[in-house]
Amino acid sequence: MDSVINNKINTISQNKTWLFVPATRIDRVVKAFNSGADAVIVDLEDAVAAEDKVQARKALQQYHDSADYQPVWLRINKTGSDAFIQDIQLCQQLPNLAGIVLAKCETPLDIEQAHQGTGLPVIALIESARGLYQIDAMAKISGLAAFSYGFLDLCNDLRVQVDTPAADIVANQIRYQLVLTSKVHQLAPPIDTVYPDFHDDEGLNDRVQLWSQMGMSGMLCIHPKQVVVVQQTLRPTDEAVLFAQQVVTEYERSGQAVFKIDGQMVDAPVIQRCLQLLSKNEQDKY
Repeated sequence: MDSVINNKINTISQNKTWLFVPATRIDRVVKAFNSGADAVIVDLEDAVAAEDKVQARKALQQYHDSADYQPVWLRINKTGSDAFIQDIQLCQQLPNLAGIVLAKCETPLDIEQAHQGTGLPVIALIESARGLYQIDAMAKISGLAAFSYGFLDLCNDLRVQVDTPAADIVANQIRYQLVLTSKVHQLAPPIDTVYPDFHDDEGLNDRVQLWSQMGMSGMLCIHPKQVVVVQQTLRPTDEAVLFAQQVVTEYERSGQAVFKIDGQMVDAPVIQRCLQLLSKNEQDKY
């Protein structure tokens, strides 16, 4: 794996909030960064009608060349389409893009074409049964940095009824497959799909707790207000930080691999988890 992709994988692992901005509303990019989003994705795919894509590309080019530019990710159209070819040509004129998000990724060749055409790291969006079936093969391709997925599209393709207990089971199976495959192939942990109702803070909070507990790295957001909720939910509690500090302090003092803190047995996996929590908490301060 080349150093550029490897560095990008490390960066992706630290990004918790990925905020979409339609390419037809480039003026919102600055506001998106000001919301505190870790990464901004300019969307040239579903958020832009076919007749508006040419003008949207021009707007992105103008923003890229402006003094206000901050590196953005670009969601491009699926391989095999005319829009994909035009998007690749655009990327070749935007040397300071952070990377590309490839819509409706289904085969290793899709990733190869996107990466070789741009030289940029690729986040593959899995949005069909065929794509989900191919994730292990895709994970071996140079240029892939991480997976994400479009759950509503997957539900349509799999004929799963959304907003049902069955859909929850399928969603967690998808998350598990992506987490496992990403770990085995040394990719960044996967990025969870969007939460459609941006007025439902409680539901979003529950979703964030779920994917973070499953080992995913971040989440696609569709509204700036979701960024704040995600970040607040991911912030460890004072009690968790205090316990981790007590564990690490005792471990460093005694050198023992097994001991008790407040009546709770602590061994190597607990120590490692506490070290990770404190390290992450320190990074999040800056």
